Amino acid sequence: MVDIIVKLAMLVVFFGVMVGIGLYCRKHATDVNGFVLGGRAVGPWLTAFAFGTSYFSAVVFVGYAGQFGWKYGIAATWAGIGNALIGSLLAWAVLGRRTRVMTQHLDSSTMPEFFGKRFDSKALKLAASVIIFVFLIPYTASLYNGLSRLFSMAFDIDYSVCVIVMAVLTGIYVIAGGYMATAINDFIQGIIMIFGIVAVIAAVLNSQGGFLDALNGLAQIPAEETAGPNASAPGIFASFFGPDPLNLLGVVILTSLGTWGLPQMVQKFYAIKSEGAITKGMIISTIFALVVAGGCYFLGGFGRLFSDQIDIAANGYDSVIPTMLSGLPNILIAVVVILVLSASMSTLSSLVLTSSSTLTLDFIKPVIAKNMKEKSQLMCMRILVAVFIAISAVLAIIQYSSSVTFIAQLMGVSWGALAGAFLAPFLYGLYWKRTTKIACWCSFVFSTVFMIIVISPLKTFLPVLLQSPINSGAFCMLAGLVIVPLVSIFTKAPSKERLTEIFSCYDKKVVVSAKEAIGEETK
Repeated sequence: MVDIIVKLAMLVVFFGVMVGIGLYCRKHATDVNGFVLGGRAVGPWLTAFAFGTSYFSAVVFVGYAGQFGWKYGIAATWAGIGNALIGSLLAWAVLGRRTRVMTQHLDSSTMPEFFGKRFDSKALKLAASVIIFVFLIPYTASLYNGLSRLFSMAFDIDYSVCVIVMAVLTGIYVIAGGYMATAINDFIQGIIMIFGIVAVIAAVLNSQGGFLDALNGLAQIPAEETAGPNASAPGIFASFFGPDPLNLLGVVILTSLGTWGLPQMVQKFYAIKSEGAITKGMIISTIFALVVAGGCYFLGGFGRLFSDQIDIAANGYDSVIPTMLSGLPNILIAVVVILVLSASMSTLSSLVLTSSSTLTLDFIKPVIAKNMKEKSQLMCMRILVAVFIAISAVLAIIQYSSSVTFIAQLMGVSWGALAGAFLAPFLYGLYWKRTTKIACWCSFVFSTVFMIIVISPLKTFLPVLLQSPINSGAFCMLAGLVIVPLVSIFTKAPSKERLTEIFSCYDKKVVVSAKEAIGEETK
């Protein structure tokens, strides 16, 4: 009884802080710019944590860590390392500054709006907004999936109750405080995630006799035929690259390179305050990803040590992590629940804010209500936040109660469809003047159609390697990087006058004092 009271008290405090911050941040959400981007004045710590917590959700902690840890053993940690180096460090270094500068210059608040103004195409903007709407809603619904087993394990609370409470409280602080409330809450939730994952890893490894004993135990586990081409090698689950390096590479590419094209991730760069904040944010975000993502996959890599308690055939990969945690002390289980809640709520808030702002600014305003005033836009976004959260909660409950698998499958392809469609056009659009509108259309169509095929009966016509949503998603991202420049070369270039105006934001002269400049040598 005392344990339940302690757990509930921790949850009440957690939810109280989240809602309190939302109400406090109402003053930052009085106009569209403040509600969507926090007035473009968000510092490095808040932006870095907002980026990281939007990146990693319950899907990663419970789903991906359990599934890929089981399949690849300790080598699954490479996915976390890739998330830190490619998905965070390189993403900030390559996209951070140029995204911030050009989006402000073009006065764009969303990714579709960027495409519309960068390539002078209203149709392109509308298409991007439709793709985001279609593929983000099922992804939002899937965020609840990782909570079901953990809540039943810790509290014996009905899954539907958990989903509704989480949805309502997330809706309150996002609707009230907009992006700034989301960013501050992400910071707090990120701290919980860091300390939580470290504590959980230490406890799980300690239950197996420590790191070396756990690694030795993993090396003794016999491989199985389904584990990959190198499954017969002794100690394969404790090896450097695991039993199936090629498919592991697909996981690394999808989960790491994907952030470069996901609207809810890239839009974090729109809001950052200054040039110096980008450098600091890059370092903070990379360390955060290394600890959280690296820790999640590292923990999942030891899942086979609990194989006597796990029935993958009956309960699926989602049962791996909850089973590993079920023997922990009650206080740590409470920490885990709050950790997963933090991860899910932070990603949920980012997704619904992205969806509502995109649908309002890029579809409703230009197509349905062209003369919509700013207050009306703000009200529309707040209503849509509530609608999107409600839809995702209903879908999550339907999926859980009826065992519908389509939504879960669509979540798996959403990263591939979104990042495959947007990554190359966005990246080349920031750097290369010759990028054309038709090339963007080709990238949009190729990735969305390909990923839809992957979840349809037509996937049997694809090569076996590409029938996996993970590998096909990675393939679409890489294919876009080839398709966009190739099509751009053979299609009509944009006008030089317009390109000069667009890229002028990168050519502004800055005056510095003599002590900060390298002077010319005098003869």
